[in-house]
Amino acid sequence: MTHDDRWSDDELVDRPRRGRGWIAGAFVLLVIAALYVAAAMYFGDKVPADTRVGGVAVGGKTPAEAQSALEEQLADEEAEPVTLDVAGTSVELTPADAGLSYDYEASVAGLTGFSLNPVDLVNHVRGGVEREVEVQVDDDALAAAVDEATDGMDKKPTEGKVSLDGAKVVKTSSKPGLALERDKAVAAIADGWPGERSFEVPTTAPKPKLSQAEIDRFAQDDLTPLVSAPVKVTTTDPKGSGAAKNISFEVTAEQLAAAVSVQDSQGKLSAKVDEAKLQEMAAAAGRGSGRFRAAQDAVVTRNGRSFSVSPSSTGLELDSTGLGAKVAEAMKKSGAQRTVAATSKQTKPDFTTMEARRTLPKEQISTFTTYLPDNPVRTNNIKIAARQLNGAYVAPGETFSLNGLLGPRTAAKGYQKAGVINAGRLTEDYGGGISQLSTTLFNAVFFSGAKIEEFHPHSFYISRYPEGREATISWPDVDNRFTNDTGAGILINASVNGDEVTVSFDGRKAYDKVEANKSARRNLVQPKKITDNKKGCVPQSPAPGFSVDITRTFIKGGRTVKSSSFTTTYIPQDDVTCTNP
Repeated sequence: MTHDDRWSDDELVDRPRRGRGWIAGAFVLLVIAALYVAAAMYFGDKVPADTRVGGVAVGGKTPAEAQSALEEQLADEEAEPVTLDVAGTSVELTPADAGLSYDYEASVAGLTGFSLNPVDLVNHVRGGVEREVEVQVDDDALAAAVDEATDGMDKKPTEGKVSLDGAKVVKTSSKPGLALERDKAVAAIADGWPGERSFEVPTTAPKPKLSQAEIDRFAQDDLTPLVSAPVKVTTTDPKGSGAAKNISFEVTAEQLAAAVSVQDSQGKLSAKVDEAKLQEMAAAAGRGSGRFRAAQDAVVTRNGRSFSVSPSSTGLELDSTGLGAKVAEAMKKSGAQRTVAATSKQTKPDFTTMEARRTLPKEQISTFTTYLPDNPVRTNNIKIAARQLNGAYVAPGETFSLNGLLGPRTAAKGYQKAGVINAGRLTEDYGGGISQLSTTLFNAVFFSGAKIEEFHPHSFYISRYPEGREATISWPDVDNRFTNDTGAGILINASVNGDEVTVSFDGRKAYDKVEANKSARRNLVQPKKITDNKKGCVPQSPAPGFSVDITRTFIKGGRTVKSSSFTTTYIPQDDVTCTNP
């Protein structure tokens, strides 16, 4: 019998009943799985219950609804300004401008989505998820915003200094600077925002090259002693006697300070004393003391037909050679040690009494007269200048300058505005007209035989003057100068009488006669016709320009001993019509 033959009928009936139970179990499991998948799919579209992002409840919402809720409730918080503290000064950043923003999409990412993980399913059912809002930081924009907000807040160190205001020592304090470490501030903001809204910008304090300690040391130990008191200078008067023989004066602290400068070499201060300047200051102090005197030249004056001499006198002058070095050394000392000894010397006059008497004028050697037009203002100017010229004495060998005698012509001296020639056109200026006095003087020089050094004819010819023999004058460059080489002194006499201007020279004749000769006119240039509407225009009558040669002949003992010549060239005097009323 086979194995199968031993089964009973009951056994044959029971076998199919057990197969149906397994199928039923599988079906239950399939239903459960389907329900599980359905639940996962349902909960995957919703944010877990009681979920909060950045403190905002978004549970049970779809991702879009959750994102909208975050944007609505966190927008004001997101826009709150960021405050930067820079060494006690506050500035603000606007997050949107500084590249700082909330990433709402990323903040809800992962809260939804299909998952068969039982843990995810349990979390969806149970809820209670908490997370912070996600942020975005644009590092470049943040760095740019920090730079802009703190622009100009860096400070260079203040370099102090020591200077002199007169003899007063003035100190300017050194101060450290301020340098912002912006990179560190940017990193701190990027790392801490939005949890933190206030940040301190790290700074450093760059030091000045010149320390305050060096300033204080130099001012107290080196500079102040140099100008703390005057330096006394003593000397003697060779012509003095008793108490009058000894001379002393002071170089003041202010004068000493004028020769001191402060040097800064790599943060180390030192005082430089200019010995040449000290020598000048000492000489000036000596002159200002009244203890020295200038040599006085002899003065020749006319008394009727004779001449008298006021005697010359010697002077006393400080010999300042090497005095600067002595004063510089004394400046380092204190008390009575701030004294130096100097020498003095007598000075002689340029024109002695003996020379004056030996070369006294004896006679009139030249005279010249020109005639005035009817112009009271112009005549006033000539009278002022003539009074100053009258009585001038030119010693033998001396060079006379009319500009040097008269100086600038100003309203303060009584001069008024009158006609002058400027760039070939008539105009007005103070002292206008004194060129007539200069021309009269020039002709007195011409016929005296003295040496002509400098003269300048007018631009165009003026008929009241000798053709070719005239001299304009203008301060300071256009001068009238001559050297007295006649061998005797020349006393200048100048006067205005009626319509006459006369200049005469008293002296000693070096020649019997000096003659003038003039060539015919040549190189004629015709004038132009000009119509001028400018304010201040002065009308002109036309006259041609031309050149003439002037010869000066010196005659002595009936014969010509020498001669000289010069050429005078005039530009045309244009025909100017003024149309401005």
